[in-house]
Amino acid sequence: MTERLDKLIADSGTASRSQAKSLVRQGRVTVNGVQAAACDVRLNPDLDVICVDGCMLNCSKYRYFMLHKPCGVLSATEDRAQKTVLDLLPENLRRLRLFPVGRLDKDTSGLLILTNNGQYAHNIISPARHVPKRYIAGLDSRPDADVAEVFRRGIVLADGLECLPARLEILGGSSAAVTVYEGKYHQVRRMFAAAGLHVLTLHRLSIGPLELDSALEPGQFREMNQEEAQLVFK
Repeated sequence: MTERLDKLIADSGTASRSQAKSLVRQGRVTVNGVQAAACDVRLNPDLDVICVDGCMLNCSKYRYFMLHKPCGVLSATEDRAQKTVLDLLPENLRRLRLFPVGRLDKDTSGLLILTNNGQYAHNIISPARHVPKRYIAGLDSRPDADVAEVFRRGIVLADGLECLPARLEILGGSSAAVTVYEGKYHQVRRMFAAAGLHVLTLHRLSIGPLELDSALEPGQFREMNQEEAQLVFK
């Protein structure tokens, strides 16, 4: 499928459509190593190499980013009063209409995927897909084997919300690793509360086999290719 050059530049997040036309007029855009003569030429983003000022653009329709979400930031696209995960991105990436896949609570850190692919996001958060999410929880006291068994059987919360069976691994001190297969509101914290434990810290390590890149500091992100993004389903 082909698209106009100016649209592909805009789709990359590098510039708006009008700015892209200006870049072409200024001679700053090349296509397959040759200076672009017009912005209405139609190109295949999977085959043609587009560069602006010598830098190759990613003009893929769908984009995927791994973010190390810090505490204190909302998993939302916008909020008038508080900082959101999109505020962590530079302006050119905010043009891509990215959104977080599911949510991490404001006080929860760790792996969060940002994308503009709605079907991909739906497949991750859908309970029917049973995509596992693994967390490390710091608790107010050490859990015991009875708590692990409660998690294994599944929990019905006080308001009647049913939580699917989850896996609890008791770690050193008062920390534990928990793997859930759905993403209900405040689920991990509420499950621990139902077992008589209070979560002090919560950090997501992985979604499916996709693990948070250890090189990313809180607030940092990097782009993933299609193959890496699809790891969550393997």
